[in-house]
Amino acid sequence: MKLFVKIFLWFLVAIGLMVGVVIFITRTFQTEPMFARWQRNAKTQMTIYGGTTTQIYNAEGEAGLRAYLARQKDSESIKEIGLVDINGNAAFGDGSSMETSELLKRAFESGTSEIDVSPEDAAYGAVPVSFSNGKKFVLVVRWSPPRTPSLFMDSWLGYLRLAGLLLTALIVCYIFARYLTSPIKKLRTATQKLAKGDLSSRVVPMVGRRRDELADLARDFDVMAERIETLVVSQRRLNSDISHELRSPLARMNVALELAKQKSNKETEPMLARIENESHRLNEMISRLLILAKLETNSEIVEPVRVDLAEIVNDVAEDADFEAQAKGRSVTVSAQENCTVMGSENLLRSAIENVLRNAVRYTAEGTVVDVSLTANNGHAILQVSDHGGGVPDDELENLFRPFYRVGEDRTRKTGGIGLGLAIAERAILAHKGTISARNTDHGLLVEIRLDKDALSNN
Repeated sequence: MKLFVKIFLWFLVAIGLMVGVVIFITRTFQTEPMFARWQRNAKTQMTIYGGTTTQIYNAEGEAGLRAYLARQKDSESIKEIGLVDINGNAAFGDGSSMETSELLKRAFESGTSEIDVSPEDAAYGAVPVSFSNGKKFVLVVRWSPPRTPSLFMDSWLGYLRLAGLLLTALIVCYIFARYLTSPIKKLRTATQKLAKGDLSSRVVPMVGRRRDELADLARDFDVMAERIETLVVSQRRLNSDISHELRSPLARMNVALELAKQKSNKETEPMLARIENESHRLNEMISRLLILAKLETNSEIVEPVRVDLAEIVNDVAEDADFEAQAKGRSVTVSAQENCTVMGSENLLRSAIENVLRNAVRYTAEGTVVDVSLTANNGHAILQVSDHGGGVPDDELENLFRPFYRVGEDRTRKTGGIGLGLAIAERAILAHKGTISARNTDHGLLVEIRLDKDALSNN
């Protein structure tokens, strides 16, 4: 699960728990005070009812009293209302249906209003009244029991309140989660760029003015990236400088070698021949180092022209097959589709040649190196497969590192120096393509894929 989702959900859970705790505390600790307030208000209201009842009876008589009681009963809050004598008999209204004997007794004895209320049962009120003709009664009222108001489910307004709360929680949690994870996402993007070779990738300009731990991590990353860039650039410059500096003494050594060969005898000829072979190997290594240095420092400018990729593959395969025949191996093109790409013919030829020569070098004697060129979904795909037994899976990504060797004994036997695939990778990356390697049942398969934007099918 993504860190953003985790933080988002934890914020939602925290807000939900807070709302739940608030509701629980409100219901638990405010229910009794609410009933007490209601009871006090009901006593005051009963006193008002009793005074009004006495005034209406004295002024308007029984007809006015009955009309007044009827009007009160029609209100939403009062369920029943009536006048009851000391024996509990209804004199006016519907007080006879109410079980209020204890309440009546208390009202007659105290001479003030009395209330009986509970959350489950009906609420009753009683207040003694005395008319001008000397008659005494108790005004009895029944209400619905007071209930704790619902926060959300009591009406459409409650549902709207709940929807607003949820929407606010979602928006706030999203903003907070996005704020916390945004630097991590930017750091991941910068790390991916750095891993792909973009040594100028930095994070601090993207995180703004943050002053938290994530900003500290971004600054530490930039320091690390800057150090890596310095080291890599220095290494590349060193490779280039050394290669250039070695060219001159190597050229002078070759001249001296030719002069020595002219004055050699039978005893010195084998040693001079060995020196000449080693000189050729040094010259080849230096040439490859110079090519690699140019590609890594982007000094090898790629001027795109339309290149017939099929023709290049066919030419390189023929040359490689000619060399392979002398070693008891062969190269065959099993599939070849016509396609052209925009790029540098020299760099593409160098990349394909290095991959194919590497396959010929490591394939088993008596086997065939298979080459196929296809166009699929706007991509040019070149696959070179050998029968060399492959390499360990955990070393596949290292094959394109300069001077990397899977096995020293194997490398000495084949004469490889570990630069061919590195040069091929830099050349393909210069064309915005990709190169990868994977093991097959019989050996190693190297795949070159050129971007669709650089491809046009014939």
